[in-house]
Amino acid sequence: MDGGPRVPEQRRPGSAVVAEPVALRFGVLGPVRAWRGEETLNTGSPQQRALLAALLLREGRTATAAELIDALWGTEPPSQALAALRTYASRLRKVLDPGVLVSESGGYAVRSLGEGALDLAVAQELAAEAEKARGAGDLCHAREVLKQALGLWDGEPLAGVPGPYADAQRVRLDEWRLQLLESRLDMDLEQGCHAEAVSELTALTAEHPLRERLRELLMLALYRSGRQAEALAVYADTRRLLAEELGVDPRPGLRELQQRILQADPALAEPSAPVTEPTVVPVRPAQLPASVPDFTGRSTFVSELSEVLASASEAAAEGRVMAVSALAGIGGVGKTTLAVHVAHRARPAFPDGQLYVDLQGAGSRAAEPETVLGSFLRALGTADSAIPDSLEERAALYRSVLDGRRVLVLLDNAKDAAQVRPLLPGTAGCAALVTSRVRMVDLAGAHLVDLDVMSPDEALALFTKIVGEERVAAEREAALDVVAACGFLPLAIRIAASRLAARRTWTVSVLAAKLADERRRLDELQAGDLAVKATFELGYGQLEPAQARAFRLLGLADGPDMSLAAAAAVLDLPPEETEDLLESLVDTSLLESAAPGRYRFHDLVRLYARACAERDEQAAGERGAAMSRLLDFYLATAAGVYAIERPGDRLVDHLERTEYPGLTFSDRHTAQDWLYAEAVSLLACVRQSAQPTTLRRAVDVLWAAWDLAESGTNSREYEAVAARLRDVAKKAGDRRSEARAFMALACVHHISGTRFDEAGQEAERAIELAESAGDPLTSCWSSNASGAIAMYQSRYEDSERHFTRALENFRAVGDRPGEASALCNLSRTHLATGRTESAVALAQQGTEMYDAMGHALKGANGRYALGLALTRSGRLAEATECLQQALQVFQDSRQRLWEGMTVFRLAELDLTAGRPAQAAANAEMALTLLRGVGGDWRHGNALTVLGRALNGIGHLDRAQVCWREALEIFESLKAPEADEVRGLLTPASVA
Repeated sequence: MDGGPRVPEQRRPGSAVVAEPVALRFGVLGPVRAWRGEETLNTGSPQQRALLAALLLREGRTATAAELIDALWGTEPPSQALAALRTYASRLRKVLDPGVLVSESGGYAVRSLGEGALDLAVAQELAAEAEKARGAGDLCHAREVLKQALGLWDGEPLAGVPGPYADAQRVRLDEWRLQLLESRLDMDLEQGCHAEAVSELTALTAEHPLRERLRELLMLALYRSGRQAEALAVYADTRRLLAEELGVDPRPGLRELQQRILQADPALAEPSAPVTEPTVVPVRPAQLPASVPDFTGRSTFVSELSEVLASASEAAAEGRVMAVSALAGIGGVGKTTLAVHVAHRARPAFPDGQLYVDLQGAGSRAAEPETVLGSFLRALGTADSAIPDSLEERAALYRSVLDGRRVLVLLDNAKDAAQVRPLLPGTAGCAALVTSRVRMVDLAGAHLVDLDVMSPDEALALFTKIVGEERVAAEREAALDVVAACGFLPLAIRIAASRLAARRTWTVSVLAAKLADERRRLDELQAGDLAVKATFELGYGQLEPAQARAFRLLGLADGPDMSLAAAAAVLDLPPEETEDLLESLVDTSLLESAAPGRYRFHDLVRLYARACAERDEQAAGERGAAMSRLLDFYLATAAGVYAIERPGDRLVDHLERTEYPGLTFSDRHTAQDWLYAEAVSLLACVRQSAQPTTLRRAVDVLWAAWDLAESGTNSREYEAVAARLRDVAKKAGDRRSEARAFMALACVHHISGTRFDEAGQEAERAIELAESAGDPLTSCWSSNASGAIAMYQSRYEDSERHFTRALENFRAVGDRPGEASALCNLSRTHLATGRTESAVALAQQGTEMYDAMGHALKGANGRYALGLALTRSGRLAEATECLQQALQVFQDSRQRLWEGMTVFRLAELDLTAGRPAQAAANAEMALTLLRGVGGDWRHGNALTVLGRALNGIGHLDRAQVCWREALEIFESLKAPEADEVRGLLTPASVA
């Protein structure tokens, strides 16, 4: 088959997967195979498969006997070639369905195949669909379809099939696959996935070193990832390779890209592929914003409006249009939330789509109807060239396009009825849902819903309108601080802006500073007879006593939101009763439903709730008791998560006892989900509890929630909270708490990869304090941490001393997981000092102990250590298996730091095994995973290995760039690895 892949004519436009089942299926994008349903058919000898492949690739056209003999044997066929050909054909007929392989005009053909029966035909159709989607500007769909097409390849095309025809087709199909791959990678870059593409492109350029398009994509991906020097180094490598291998210069496109990178062309940061203007085709828009999950309150109103929207055909025929107007309320459960929720419920009644627009009626410049109509027409599939200029013509075309369709139109934040009327559908089957700040008496079916909280842009626009453009433009950041302090609440912003407008000597920064004091913020937000506090007071005064108590106590917690279970702890009530109270507060707009089972206060409402708690909470110590119950809840639950992750670990036996219970989990994944979902709120509670009466429990929550720091997800906030607890413990003279806080800091600092000296001092201090406080477990773990830190600093004698001491202490207190950890760590020290055999034995012993206890996560740490030792001992297959097993657990446990380090170790293993291209891909992936976690030291090590891998595949200049960057890191850290990197660099490069 000559030329590029053909698209079968019977393919239905727009369909990505053939839906109709076929009796027979064939594969040529790999070994030549045939299936009947799920049964694999025996396609015979290699020559017999060659005949089948030649016929399949002709897509139903007849091949003469002479053509087939030439395809199978070329210019030197055997003397009985024709007889052999007939034998092969006869045997294939017996395997295939009747009528599939037919004799015709002295030749043969494969006919009567169902749609999608040949993997190549499916790949061709998918590629055509991807090209069409890309031309229409739908890159997401185009990428997804191309991935499906590329996924059909199963190794080398026509694998094991002999003959010149198969050889030629293999070359063609390999080239086509590369073209598809380049197209997909190009779209990856268009969609901003440049960092992820670097790893794949690095491996591909190693596999296809002379393919300039791949080099060009790699340069662009590196440049967009902020790695300009490496991008230029790729060009230098390419130019040298082309000169040495082919005696030519890079093509003009590659040279032009190099010049644009040198000039830091801003356009390189933008998508470069042209987007073809879409033609007029029916489009099913789905523009509704995401609905708030588990929407609650106003159930009668929601049911009524949903029922009316569901009967849109009858309503439109009678001339009725549904409208929702927003006027009052506090806290954010407003018109848009309600309208979007109702619209999502009504989606089944509108199968042709949903349109959405923010008309910006509350801002200084409302959207023009003709502008909105233009965007709607485009969303409905109308080309720009077909959209008329005038409002009247656009409205008429809009109604014509909607004719015969069932579309729901959500017009949000409308200014008035005049703005809305041109945007209303005019035919039966469609409906409009309108939200507005004004009561639209001239639109039938209006309902009142409140929306007070603006978006930051709307809030700033309102603030600017009152204060004046010049003053705001001069201090834009301060103006943003003001509207943020106001919680984007329109009334609060209006009061603050009015005060500033009346005081010409004030700057915006002065106002921002006044509002920064949370305890005085509500008092500052009053002007004349307007006051935010007075507005809140109206709602608070209408609450029942139980609601008012819940409102006051829930406002005490600092976290961004609160789960239902945590709220039940604060209120000391059953979850069902707590949920009823919280939902009733949502209905009054004093509380927001952030997500199913989670609740939050508007910032200003929280401040008001705390003021009410200080003023109205009569029971002695009730505020402190509420926060103590919340701390107990977090400690008990985090301890449960720790125990399910680390069965048999003695840490949970050494935590402070709690009076209020926590949640229990049936599996580790649910436990992890809870920990990461609660991370910010949990750490906020710990910070709030940094006081003598709750200090010990607060420190123990940090210990129990260690995964938050080790994963790198919340290490910065974890560190700040631990430092706060350390300072409070020192001031209070609580040596036990101080030791545990120092231990937490030592661990988070050594994980950071940049503060080993500080971490070492903290671990040593933790040992001293723990011993004086009689806290043996803290002493054990601090010794273990001291050993790890010393090992990273290449102080191996100190490292072995600390690990040995930790091992003895863990055994003394009966902590078997701790003992396993010390054994695996000691393995690392033995490995670093050349004792490979004992390193393997120690790591195996520790891993077996973890496995015996069912310790999946720590078992992965054991396999990580064992994989390193096995790599050094030359047992590469076993090492690969260990590291791959560890990687799967780290990925499953969301341990991004350890995931990145394991991929880095696999890159080292690949280098040892002589697989530099795979090593480069893994090193790139490690750099991506370690971005933002692990610190500069680990980043430098990954760069060093990447440089070695690149050097191994001939990317010499890029390797030098990586090593220079690694050297800068190690020199800034005064790390011993700097000497190794200097040895890798050429003298000229170092200079």
